[in-house]
Amino acid sequence: MSLKGKAAVVGVGEWGCGEAPGWSPLEILAKSAEAALDDAGLTLADVDGLFTASSYHFMPSSSVAEHLGIHPRYSDGSNIGGSSFVAHVVNAAMALEAGLCDVALICYGSNQRTAGGRLVSMSEAQPFERPFRPRHPIAAYALAASRHMHEYGTTKEQLAEVAVAARGWANLNPAAFARGPLSVEDVTGARPICDPLGKLDCCLVTDGGAAVVMTRADRAKDLAKTPAYLLGGGIELSHRSIAQMEDLTVSGAKASGERAYAMAGMGPKDMDVLALYDAFTINTILFLEDLGFCPKGEGGRFVEGGRIAPGGELAVNTNGGGLSCVHPGMYGLYLVVEAVRQLRGERGEGQVAGAETALVHGNGGTLSSQVTVVLGAEGTL
Repeated sequence: MSLKGKAAVVGVGEWGCGEAPGWSPLEILAKSAEAALDDAGLTLADVDGLFTASSYHFMPSSSVAEHLGIHPRYSDGSNIGGSSFVAHVVNAAMALEAGLCDVALICYGSNQRTAGGRLVSMSEAQPFERPFRPRHPIAAYALAASRHMHEYGTTKEQLAEVAVAARGWANLNPAAFARGPLSVEDVTGARPICDPLGKLDCCLVTDGGAAVVMTRADRAKDLAKTPAYLLGGGIELSHRSIAQMEDLTVSGAKASGERAYAMAGMGPKDMDVLALYDAFTINTILFLEDLGFCPKGEGGRFVEGGRIAPGGELAVNTNGGGLSCVHPGMYGLYLVVEAVRQLRGERGEGQVAGAETALVHGNGGTLSSQVTVVLGAEGTL
């Protein structure tokens, strides 16, 4: 079954991004949901489909429904890490197309920064890793970076180009948490965390919530804002433990991207804007390769010279990404929000002129889950 053009994002919202002292994850989520519903011209009374994931709640959809005071007739609380919410876009489209719900709310909230700054990414012990006492998630991503450097000659300076480009976009986004000048030398000279990654190769630790509202395409045109249509989607789960990843330089993005492109009837050359889950600088390089924007092993050289920065050839992470905009434990929903705003032409100084297609790519766990979605303006249907 193809979902191309069957559903659309009709509302997006964020709240508490950066620091929200005194607010709980559910309260931040609720404010984000309110913002997204206002954006769509809808209310909580219209919501009959709920999609959420959490680092705090064992039964997230039940906890969120109770807090919001709604009784959805369809819900999905599945958690595959930070990519969960990109997967929820695909799952919500399926539920809408099947008539299981009419208005789908996808939402997330976290007070990671003000509540102590640490979320556990590896809650269950991994028997083949535990004896080495890795500090996850960074140890896993450092392994991938080290292997890429060994096989392809990728350098720390090339990893740093990713962080510098993200900061360039953040400087065009008044809502970004980290702004100001940043150089390659600043990144390579930052405090080492897990070789070869330093502090500025790592995503932010922030509070924040985000929400997205989806409806079937036939209703989307009658709502308050210009819809962003789902053109394609693909999901790939490759492992849980990084010790079981078949090739540290090839992520599941290769398979998920191929599925999304096939459904959309498009390819990398058709994408105007990229929203890639940049939890660490190596992520962006891996995903540019695996999603077909450059050959395997060429990602480091591809990002040199500001190629993915403002004014470069390819617009990547135009809000500043998880490296410089916001990262409250799980970042995936912000990818969708940014892509929709670009397709609507709402990004001010950071707007990509004439953007009609956007590739959204979510990552979860330790490169464990990869989800790719293609969104497009009406003219792409």
